[in-house]
Amino acid sequence: MNTLPTEFPDFGLTPEQRRIAVRGHTYEWPGMDGERGEIWCYSDRFSYRAGETVLLFVSSTAPQFDLDIVRDGSSEAAVFTAARIAARWQDTPDQCSVDGCNWESSYAFGIDLDWPSGAYRITLTAENRDGQLIRSQHLFIVSPNPGKKPRRILQVAATGTWLAYNTWGGSNHYQGITGPNRDQYACMVSTQRPWCRGFVTLPPDAPRVPLEVAMPPRTVPRYPHMEWAYATGHSKKYASSGWASYDSHFFRFAERAGYAVDLASQHDLHFRPEILDGYDCVVFVGHDEYWTWEMRDAIDNYVENGGHAARFAGNFMWQTRLEDEGRRQVCYKYRARAEDPVYKSGDVTRATNSWEAPEIGRPGSRTFGLNATRGIYAGWGGCAPRGARGFPVYRPEHWAFAGTGIYYGDVLGAESHVFGYEVDGLDHEVRGGLPVPTATSGAPDGLQILALGMASQVEESADIAAEDQFLGDEDGRFSAETLFGNASDANLEKVKRGNGMIVNFPLGKGEVFHAGSCEWVAGLLRSDAMVEHVTRNVLDRYLGK
Repeated sequence: MNTLPTEFPDFGLTPEQRRIAVRGHTYEWPGMDGERGEIWCYSDRFSYRAGETVLLFVSSTAPQFDLDIVRDGSSEAAVFTAARIAARWQDTPDQCSVDGCNWESSYAFGIDLDWPSGAYRITLTAENRDGQLIRSQHLFIVSPNPGKKPRRILQVAATGTWLAYNTWGGSNHYQGITGPNRDQYACMVSTQRPWCRGFVTLPPDAPRVPLEVAMPPRTVPRYPHMEWAYATGHSKKYASSGWASYDSHFFRFAERAGYAVDLASQHDLHFRPEILDGYDCVVFVGHDEYWTWEMRDAIDNYVENGGHAARFAGNFMWQTRLEDEGRRQVCYKYRARAEDPVYKSGDVTRATNSWEAPEIGRPGSRTFGLNATRGIYAGWGGCAPRGARGFPVYRPEHWAFAGTGIYYGDVLGAESHVFGYEVDGLDHEVRGGLPVPTATSGAPDGLQILALGMASQVEESADIAAEDQFLGDEDGRFSAETLFGNASDANLEKVKRGNGMIVNFPLGKGEVFHAGSCEWVAGLLRSDAMVEHVTRNVLDRYLGK
């Protein structure tokens, strides 16, 4: 058993700086680096196919820059370089997070036909006025061409969630500079802006969200990932989303383990659902929170017609809409019933509220077996901070655990901390020592609960003052209002104690496996042998090996 430290890491911040790091709103914006100089970049789309052209939009204080592109897989492969590309500083609208940067295109290049599907990292390098190097990075996806894909995996990157958390320009779906007082989160966010720092690459010592501290009694919760971000100049949301924190770890593991894996964006899923055709196994990983109705249609049809969906991900929470040919994502979230125009005129099933809102009528469990509002936080702040860290196993005889030697009551992934920081669950009861979904849980027919751990929607402790809590009970009351009509104390009691599960069930002619945790990829990142074994069992079964 690994011994956890009993003190929080020190990143050299004062108590006031730590408070700002957690409760303040920090973000990247053009001009923030002043005399040091800066360079920023975005592309016209998230994903492309071989043979298509990528347009880059660059704004730089330097008159020229160099460009390098590598494929980011089990190993890095350089595919393209260019030098001394002309650049200039481009004015950026104040509300660029919502409306896009509207820069003029700076450079274009074609994707060669022999570039394999995957994630491609762009590094832009220039010199500032003093001859010092300045850099920025961007990421785009080369998605696969259509056709039969025997024994290949298609991984769908959680680009809807990347977009929701991207802080560049000041606003995302969590905090922002919108509204009359410039203090509201944005209900609409644009793809036409750079990624914030930490979404494309991270150093290996960057903290993950779940606490890696054995907190002594009556310890006030801390948030090391936010403190580290503030101390190092990374986005506050780097650990909540992005290629670097989540999607990359599965992709690299799969290639290292010998699987043939392709990569697509959620925008591909929305606009080109036929991209699923020919695959025996489609995979979703990490923090995968934001989906459109059309994305769900694509997966439901795929599985019902015989496909296999493996979801090693958590927090299937919000419905979104895409506008402007996919360049803008809409999600009113907590303000949906008051502000989303579809409530006044339109199809209310497309409201950008929680999937479990009764008016939408399509809880996440219908697609992936689990619901976000029955799960949520684990190992974060004051929500089960000393919890199990892994999945307590109830059905070790299941095929997913074959060859692991795991026993009833063992905790899968505890060493690598795969349980957190947001998890998905179901209302359930225990019969004969085994958890089963309740009749009103919304679980699909035939669903088996393989593993089950505790989570919470409320930071709950008799010894920690409310002013020392970051999460509080806001999300719990939102779930209570969404599911039961109001956020009363009585309704909060119905939802505040959540859970995270591993489930498996048939759906039509196909099948779904769902390990409902954002942090499953931590087991792959940290080479947890048992987590890797379960992952291979799922992939091998679904690939027909």
